[in-house]
Amino acid sequence: MEGARVVPVGRRGEPARGGGRSQLREASIVLRREPSLRHAAPGSAGHYHTAILFETPAALAAALYSVARHAPGTFTGSADHLVSQAFYFTDPEGNGIELYWDRTRTEWSWVHGQVEMATMYLDPNTFLGEHLTEEAAAGATAQDASSVGHVHLSVGDVATARAFFVGALGFDETAALGNQAAFVSAGSYHHHMAMNVWNSRGAGPRMPALGLGRVDLPLPDADALGALGERLRDHGFTVRDDAPAGGRTLGLDDPWTNRIRATAS
Repeated sequence: MEGARVVPVGRRGEPARGGGRSQLREASIVLRREPSLRHAAPGSAGHYHTAILFETPAALAAALYSVARHAPGTFTGSADHLVSQAFYFTDPEGNGIELYWDRTRTEWSWVHGQVEMATMYLDPNTFLGEHLTEEAAAGATAQDASSVGHVHLSVGDVATARAFFVGALGFDETAALGNQAAFVSAGSYHHHMAMNVWNSRGAGPRMPALGLGRVDLPLPDADALGALGERLRDHGFTVRDDAPAGGRTLGLDDPWTNRIRATAS
């Protein structure tokens, strides 16, 4: 859609149907054309990667097959993380993309509130050989549901990130890699967000740049949204109430000015 300013990508692997605000609400990812922006400087805070969650290994294998055919130079690695199997790519503008599926929760191992994750070798050709079917390669899984499973941010330091995302925003910390990365979630998921310093240790607030526009966090109801607003204000963070949305959204920035919007379902 060259020339389009906004391209919503739906939860079923196609541009979201409908129009206007309803179309944007249906989207998992919204791509915005911003010709005035440039790439972030090396070492900046911001987007690390967006992870797309597939419901089955077959659907994931079909997506991998499609990327291999249409964008063969974008693959950057793969790993078995015990809770999931993941494949990593870089899009044409340098944004990190993860494609993955989760093992069932009964296979995850938890110890004192921390989920066991690892980075083990995963051969992409073996995965395709085991899970890619002729039907899936021909597009049979193209309509299978997928969603944004988690988002990783590049931040300046993990302690400050933990204070914001756990202490103020209210996530549970599910795993940590010393002072390199922290993983957080709600509802005992392995992680909905992670913050790391692998490319950005010591970074300050972001300058306007290509990459991450905003992370949306869905909340169950208006009471949860109100409690979040109170907690953030108690921690000294500025919260933007969205009056046109009937008070059902809050806008805020993390300590590196990564934009976040919380919305009551």
